Amino acid sequence: MEWTPSKIIKFLGNEINDESSILYWAAKNEIPIFCPAITDGSLGDMLYFHSIKTGGIKIDILADLREINNGAAFAAKTGVIILGGGIVKHHILNANLMRNGADHAVFINTGQEYDGSDAGARPDEAVSWGKLKPESHGIKVTMTSWLPEFGTEVAQIYADATLIFPLLVAQTFAAQHWQASSPAAQLGGDSSPVSQHGQGSSPDAKTQQRKYSTSYMISVSNS
Repeated sequence: MEWTPSKIIKFLGNEINDESSILYWAAKNEIPIFCPAITDGSLGDMLYFHSIKTGGIKIDILADLREINNGAAFAAKTGVIILGGGIVKHHILNANLMRNGADHAVFINTGQEYDGSDAGARPDEAVSWGKLKPESHGIKVTMTSWLPEFGTEVAQIYADATLIFPLLVAQTFAAQHWQASSPAAQLGGDSSPVSQHGQGSSPDAKTQQRKYSTSYMISVSNS
């Protein structure tokens, strides 16, 4: 088998068989989890020890990079929710550079601009690189203020992602899930909105767009 970081993570999700695990549910629902720095942490240590005993395995990181970049490049629209910063923030935004910017963005971290960190970079910095569209709705949750720049509304609230993200999920994805699961929805009433996507300019583009228009992906750091 040709291994990639996402295939290793899916294998672990299937082997865990634990409903409290994100990896378990991602594997069960065929949602790829990408980890560009899979060797940076405990899992990397285990791979190192494994290589000493058995000669190791070959991991194709470029295959995952193609999946991430294609997922952005051929999507009708993209939105990113980035918890924290560093390699994950840069990796997913750089993928959206391939399509001249994401349409929507939410950044949640405690990074500040003054230290020059990737986490501290605001959405307007991503706009300047072409990673977010100028007309995109970019939100960075870090400190209180509203900064409309480059046509982008930026809500900044200083908070930790582990506190804020569950609240965002409760009021958005979870709320829509329970609405769709309500008796009225099951009897044929109105439920969650239906997304409509544009079409590409060529058959290949249309095929790729259909593949990615309703897909989800998760990019994580290894710590």
